[in-house]
Amino acid sequence: MIMELHPALHMLGYYLIKIWPEVCLAVFCIIIIWSYSKHRNEVLVFWPILDCLPSILKNRHRIHDWTVELANSVGNTIIGKGPFFAPLRLVYTCDSLNVEYIAKTNFPKGAEHYEIMDVIGNGIFNVDYQHWQAQRKMANKTFMSKEFRSYAAKTTREVVEDSLLPLLSQVAIQSSVVDLEDIFLRLTFDSVCMVLFGRNPNCLSIDFPYNELARAIDDMAEVLTYRHVLPSSWWKLCRWFMIGPEKKFIEARKIIDRSLESYILMKKDDLHKGEQGNDMITSFIQHQEMDNSDLFPKGNAFLRDNGLSFLFAGKDSSSTALAWFFWLMTRNRSVEANIIEELCHVREKNKDTDDGLKEKIPYVFTAEDLKGLVYLHASLCESLRLYPPVPATYRGVEKEDVLPDGTTLKPGMKILISMYALGRMESIWGKDCLEYRPERWIDENGKLNPVPLTKFFPFFAGPRNCVGKDLAFTQMKLVIAAVLFNFHVELLEGEVIRPKPSMVLHMQNGLKVRIKKRIA
Repeated sequence: MIMELHPALHMLGYYLIKIWPEVCLAVFCIIIIWSYSKHRNEVLVFWPILDCLPSILKNRHRIHDWTVELANSVGNTIIGKGPFFAPLRLVYTCDSLNVEYIAKTNFPKGAEHYEIMDVIGNGIFNVDYQHWQAQRKMANKTFMSKEFRSYAAKTTREVVEDSLLPLLSQVAIQSSVVDLEDIFLRLTFDSVCMVLFGRNPNCLSIDFPYNELARAIDDMAEVLTYRHVLPSSWWKLCRWFMIGPEKKFIEARKIIDRSLESYILMKKDDLHKGEQGNDMITSFIQHQEMDNSDLFPKGNAFLRDNGLSFLFAGKDSSSTALAWFFWLMTRNRSVEANIIEELCHVREKNKDTDDGLKEKIPYVFTAEDLKGLVYLHASLCESLRLYPPVPATYRGVEKEDVLPDGTTLKPGMKILISMYALGRMESIWGKDCLEYRPERWIDENGKLNPVPLTKFFPFFAGPRNCVGKDLAFTQMKLVIAAVLFNFHVELLEGEVIRPKPSMVLHMQNGLKVRIKKRIA
């Protein structure tokens, strides 16, 4: 009878028997700790056997704000070991000198990161050493191309003009409540698909259509968040049995693979017909054809992995940053007024050169219009400081090293860098570090102050800094200018806005607002 059981059950039985004493002890400890912790206010407690795991579990719903409390009360760098039945050697840091050192010396992502993020395969954000250097060079060439930058700005402006502004105009007429974060997610998905594949999935329309690829990417991001938090042995067991989040992972991956394969085949068909494009996948295909090394393998897998990498990077990060920016505008109307004043100056200057579009409403700015706007740029940087789209990042340790603050690193350790805490350190930003104050980015001559940029890590730094940083700023500014100049955004009364505990700094319950047309 036993021999007829599925081999997976044999493995589960063996696994449980092997760790059963530790599990029983751990459960007992957790019960005691949970009862005891009700009467304790310590930010971090290192417990016997379980180490820092109970503190992490206790604060999992507010993990990002907890990292700030850790830095303020325990220290900017902390070493945790995890429970001995699921060992983890983790170095948490929000020390700016440590982060700069880690960034510039190019610590690898490591094998564990590759395993967790296996869905993006050999994409640029998942590989190290030679493969990363080659792909980074390819990406830089694409992003620095004048044709590509012009195409990316043009497509974003088209999505803003043809989809976003008509949608907001309709919402304003109906006086309905909308989730502005969801709108921005749809906008950036349409925009990034056009930049990547040259095709608009048209997610941003008044009927808010369902898109299975966008949904699958959201599901995938949720599963990857679990993988980063749980010990690898736990999520691998779930994957083996296809249960819990890992079941969702498998279903989402099928949709992603099918959708991306379709996009790539359509693009290759376009090229076969002689229809050239300035989108990213076209550039990658051309690079594949020109390079015969194994660093750029032929076939669709390479295109799929890099397409998904940039889809992940572009879809959620800019939309999340926009949502937090507009929430800050509802709380800082003087900042909003200063930005609008800048935009009005640009609008007046353009009146004589608008070729008959002087009275066009809503008005849409170009990327060139927004290049020199100091206060707009400062306001966006200040928003990104407080609410970085990617609140934390990981690095692996392959050889012994010492960080600038004296922390010794051993091979096999995992470094967790909190971008969220970095932007809220009094030692870095001063006593007003929790205040939203764009003026800290502007010098006495009214120009952008370069000093804060040395402490600014939302786009990371060093060799692995975000290759799409300039493009992201351009896209976000186009959206901000169009929305602020034409509409007034009001937060729904009673809404409580807080970060979601996830890999990307989404809002816990979205951003519910009412939209009104701005009166000149």
